[in-house]
Amino acid sequence: MSTDETEAQLFKCSPPMEVTHPGESYQRLPYRTIDVHCHTLIPAVEGLVAGHPGKQAEVASTDTQLSSDSQQYNGEMIGVLGPKLTNIQMRLDDMDANGVDLQAISSSPTQYYYWAEEDLASTIAAATNDHLAEICAGHPERFLGLGTVSLQYPELAAGQLSKLMKNYGFKGVQISTLVGDRDVADRFFDPFWAKADELGAVVFIHPWGTNLGSRIAEYYLMNLVGQPLETTICLSKLILGGTFDRHKKLKIIASHGGGYLPTYSSRMDHGHAARPDTGCCECRPSDYLRRIWFDSVVFDPEHLQRLIAVVGKEQVVTGTDYPFDMGHYNPSAMVASMDPETQAAILGGNAAALFGLKAN
Repeated sequence: MSTDETEAQLFKCSPPMEVTHPGESYQRLPYRTIDVHCHTLIPAVEGLVAGHPGKQAEVASTDTQLSSDSQQYNGEMIGVLGPKLTNIQMRLDDMDANGVDLQAISSSPTQYYYWAEEDLASTIAAATNDHLAEICAGHPERFLGLGTVSLQYPELAAGQLSKLMKNYGFKGVQISTLVGDRDVADRFFDPFWAKADELGAVVFIHPWGTNLGSRIAEYYLMNLVGQPLETTICLSKLILGGTFDRHKKLKIIASHGGGYLPTYSSRMDHGHAARPDTGCCECRPSDYLRRIWFDSVVFDPEHLQRLIAVVGKEQVVTGTDYPFDMGHYNPSAMVASMDPETQAAILGGNAAALFGLKAN
């Protein structure tokens, strides 16, 4: 046997991973399914920031994190998926096809616009929350709202959070991992975290981009590696910096399965025990993972099983990342090999309890 033939036997490529698509029909399990990770685009907000130097600077910064190939493909993708971000009937049809009963909708992460000055920031938040409230009011049995706040102004953000919880009837808010150059674990944001704790607001953490720049521009690493890395760093700082100790009742959902943290938290535990400079958290760092909820956007049922083994089945909720191509749109398939109790919990039971919804 030749060397080439021997190497061919030793190394065989796995088949490509199955890719699911919004709007395709999949066999579903007989449990209420609540999608906590799904986005909509607010056209009015784009009108507010059009031509603004801050918007232009953000686009330029994002472009440094994407190769020309990725920029071109993103443009083609938005041409196909863009209508799903704004057309409610198309969204409802896709939910039915994918087996989703209820979406917790949030704005596209591209619309945080934390660079905005205070007056503009207030207007952006109001336009976003008004739009989300209109969607929810039109189909209250299918949608609940996760609003937005002007996090670059923490006191203002705390007031906005109170309003969207009390006046809009939203269940919480979506935020990014970074606000300018500040991590959201920075004590600067204490007023926001204190208000979220007081109100029992769900805080869905979803990054947009990274500060790694052109190093991750190739191969779409900005999203493949950068986004989960952002979530990993964010959660690590919230834990080690004592945010969970100062605010005992926080309800945080981490997007993309929490990034890399759940699968390698033992390194943080070791460092925290071995070194005096690794933060001020009261407990072993991995203990806090059972106080965080994690969405199921990890693509592989075996990975989801590993996540459950670390954080507990009670802390995992269904997410799709609708309608983007980096989403997963067959929620039932992710839990098909699990016992019925776990299936029901992850598909919808855990989210219903988190959001304070009636059991169904």
